[in-house]
Amino acid sequence: MRYYGEQALGLIETLGMVPALEGADKMLKAADVELVAYENIGSTLVTILVKGDVAAVKAAVEAGAEAAAAIGKLTAKNVMPRPISAVGDIVSVHDID
Repeated sequence: MRYYGEQALGLIETLGMVPALEGADKMLKAADVELVAYENIGSTLVTILVKGDVAAVKAAVEAGAEAAAAIGKLTAKNVMPRPISAVGDIVSVHDID
């Protein structure tokens, strides 16, 4: 799913794929958000990105961060209310389509 900058963007970063997948599952179930992309950054760091309205993304990130931390290592979480559209060029490298 391509990100164009018109919605909030939420991110969780984990150490390893297993907590990232658990976090992504909980993010998508917790609120009306769409999966944008994932990044396997290296050194086993994995970032999951979702988009939606600000309140939904905040709820999704909190749920995903809690779930990821419960079974592994959460290294970061962030909600960007409405980043500029150029951010889409960065986060859509491994977009989910």
